[in-house]
Amino acid sequence: MTSDRPGRPADVVPEPEEPGAGTGQGPAAAGSRRRAQDPKKGSLLRELPVLLLVAFVLALLVKTFLVQAFFIPSGSMEQTLHGCPGCTGDRVLVNKVPYWFGEPEPGDIVVFEGPDTWSPEVTVSEPGNWFSGAALWLGRAIGVAPPSEDDYIKRVIAVGGQTVECCDEQGRVTVDGEPLDEPYLFENTPPESRAFGPVTVPEGRLWVMGDHRSASADSKAHIGDRYSGTIAVDDVIGKAALIVWPLDRLDVLDSPDIQGTEAQGLQPAGAGTATPGGGAAALAAPYALGLAGALPLRAWRRRRARRGRHRPG
Repeated sequence: MTSDRPGRPADVVPEPEEPGAGTGQGPAAAGSRRRAQDPKKGSLLRELPVLLLVAFVLALLVKTFLVQAFFIPSGSMEQTLHGCPGCTGDRVLVNKVPYWFGEPEPGDIVVFEGPDTWSPEVTVSEPGNWFSGAALWLGRAIGVAPPSEDDYIKRVIAVGGQTVECCDEQGRVTVDGEPLDEPYLFENTPPESRAFGPVTVPEGRLWVMGDHRSASADSKAHIGDRYSGTIAVDDVIGKAALIVWPLDRLDVLDSPDIQGTEAQGLQPAGAGTATPGGGAAALAAPYALGLAGALPLRAWRRRRARRGRHRPG
């Protein structure tokens, strides 16, 4: 068979064109699209650890300034708080915000750094290396490790300018001559063994005691030191607001009006009733704010990457 067109052999058959040739939809174009899409998937996987780290760091910052969990290894606050050396004690959420705008009030349960004249209620072994030290620091930050030997938890009994003494004819602690209403007391010792005072609390300091008076190394136990047993307001870390663990102990820690100021119309400024919802919100706040801080970083990195891909040249 001969060809009708000059210069073209009859037995040469034109090769079929590749699908999508000339339209930008061929295999080469598809490969380019895949290569363009793969970096997006890889970018998310590479950024995920960074986002988690940022969220974690922000959460720790929030816990440093807003809320913090504490482990109670001492029985000095029984039965309000359960705890004993070597056993599973309560974990409490400590709210630092209330004392930004005011000072602790009588009835508040506070966590504080004790004066150098106070003996530790618990003994904590010092870490032997940097790794165990970092693990201990992290455990204290989230409330699963014993606190520092300098950390204590007690109830505020009297504040600066008030005079505290024990006991009246019924064995009660008095402040400015008036007996306290303390329904939380547990295993009180006889009045003669609890007698102290009178002690006038200096301004800027607090008189604190445990709810389990016979097992608490509190202000009364340190009445002979140079601070007359008081602690500095500035050493208060925060207010114990909520028992968060174990779950069957989940409860709000209120601040009873032990001095009867409400009945006298002298309720301290800023006093209020805690609610379970508020405690749960405070517990979730560090992680929510940490995530809120990490997401804008992710959005910023994505915008920057898009600008880089569309930059000419």
